[in-house]
Amino acid sequence: MGRLRHLVVILGDQLDRDSTALEGFDPSQDRIWMAEVPAESTHVWSHKARIALFLAAMRRFAEELRGRGWPLQYRHLEEGGAATLGAALGEDLARFGPDAVLLVRPGDFRVRTQLQAACRDAGVPLRERPDGHFLIEPEDFADWARGRREFRLEHFYRWMRRRENVLMDGDQPRGGAWNFDASNRESFGAKGPGWLPAPHRFEPDDATRAVLDLVAARFPDHPGELAEFDWPLDPAQAEAALQDFIQHRLPLFGRYQDALWQGEPWLYHSRLSAALNLKLIPPRRVIAAAVQALERGEAPLPAVEGFVRQILGWREFVRGLYWLRMPGWLEENALQAEQPLPSFYWSGATDMACLRDAIGQTLRLGYAHHIQRLMVNGLFALLLGVRPSEVHAWYLAVYVDAVEWVELPNVLGMSQYADGGVLASKPYVASGRYIERMGNHCAGCRYRPDIALGGDACPFTTLYWDFLIRHRERFAAHPRTALMWRNLERLSAQRQADIGAAAAALRLRLAGDAES
Repeated sequence: MGRLRHLVVILGDQLDRDSTALEGFDPSQDRIWMAEVPAESTHVWSHKARIALFLAAMRRFAEELRGRGWPLQYRHLEEGGAATLGAALGEDLARFGPDAVLLVRPGDFRVRTQLQAACRDAGVPLRERPDGHFLIEPEDFADWARGRREFRLEHFYRWMRRRENVLMDGDQPRGGAWNFDASNRESFGAKGPGWLPAPHRFEPDDATRAVLDLVAARFPDHPGELAEFDWPLDPAQAEAALQDFIQHRLPLFGRYQDALWQGEPWLYHSRLSAALNLKLIPPRRVIAAAVQALERGEAPLPAVEGFVRQILGWREFVRGLYWLRMPGWLEENALQAEQPLPSFYWSGATDMACLRDAIGQTLRLGYAHHIQRLMVNGLFALLLGVRPSEVHAWYLAVYVDAVEWVELPNVLGMSQYADGGVLASKPYVASGRYIERMGNHCAGCRYRPDIALGGDACPFTTLYWDFLIRHRERFAAHPRTALMWRNLERLSAQRQADIGAAAAALRLRLAGDAES
């Protein structure tokens, strides 16, 4: 190869075989660049399965590129060298001297800033291409957002449905309603979910087992386990996971998407978020498969609409907001939460049954479904008053599908209300009674979800009433929360004081555990 025209950067969450970065690629004058660097596993204390997923999928993608005969500079973790992506790219810019670097917009503001600085320092132009994996670009979202006093998913979702002509009858939503939330909030009842087929497994091949061994040896003190690692690593496996979901779980996904059940990590959820976030399967393909199931009569409209809303609506919505508000979002703390993250978030060692189950599952699999993340793990941190930056770092570390553009808005905006209502119009708070209603954890727990004081009081319930008391001034007149805060009128001043004292004692104990 003579003079290098383009060094084409492919990041670990950009494994799109149809990437815009590869458009016009000429093997005679271009080279692809991929790098495994320690900092991408250590800037947060990443779960072993999260590290393994990225490395195994990257290496499989690299083998496909080599099979095409395309020049590839691939930096393996075992080789040592630069610790960060920016430093690694800087070294290879000096080595290869390309005319320009081509890159699809990174999903992480931190990474984008690093790579921009590396190119600037090397005096090499960086040409950023749009990410064809998504349905819209951040600039499209900014156009939609311009002039709006508030950003709400429902408004954006309707705009996207019309724009993409998904589940539409002309200009109206199919079935006469934009969403079917009223049909999508059922619990399983006392009998539980019954028999469910296990999700399709993807047994690690020799190359993946080598990655698992590498991660276990290189990151032994990181959280999580690897014994059950079976995530899809390429488009064929992602398609198989999609078909498995469509056939076995989509029909009842809508009805039970908010339900909890102890010891059941998957229930009716798709397990597709990791494949989507690494760009192994396009969202349009996922949406189309769900809509086709509706048209074949294999899944009801409420289930399909609820699933489509997550992909077409929420996923695009949070990405748009991320690029609209970064980097300031990282610093926000509207509720002035300053409690340290309890140590049991890293061990699962708690006597609260719902948290023990959700966190234990997270550490074992690198996965929890959205209600476990929002209304168990996230809810407790919100009620306790944990520093949002610590909650964000935990979520980014422990879930295999965690990429900052999607994780940060969900955690800081929706779960922790750290942005003061930019993403969600109200905080998602509830007592232990919500968890009791949606699952079976409370039946086997030492705490009673219906009481707030005493030795058997559920910490969720104590902290829920304390949250209402502490934030009365902010939310008592809020149109979407006033009714909830009005319940405080039923509590005497003495009872409110006792709840505040019990919550303070709980915070003190958990802060001590976090520091020990």
